[in-house]
Amino acid sequence: MGRELSEKNEKIPFPGIDPEAYTKIKASEQEFPGYVTPIDELLERFRTEGMRVVTSETPNNLEVFLVPFDTGDIGMDSLFPRHLILSEEIDENLRKLIDASRNR
Repeated sequence: MGRELSEKNEKIPFPGIDPEAYTKIKASEQEFPGYVTPIDELLERFRTEGMRVVTSETPNNLEVFLVPFDTGDIGMDSLFPRHLILSEEIDENLRKLIDASRNR
């Protein structure tokens, strides 16, 4: 699912972040400042730019990330699909990706 969505390279509307994921990311950001783009700044970019799915392959694993549409910086600007909220408006393929990410 992740590979197919990344190959399309299409802009996907940002549905929002799960409140529990936000809290955990914010706490980590305060513990390790400067390690990644601040979550509030990143969320604003997701809202204004939309997002896209990107993948990174390791020898035995396919990692799936969400990044603001106009970036490719997985290390600084990414969220995992499991961080998103599920809503009625979410595309079915994205819903499947989020569910798969949460069940890993």
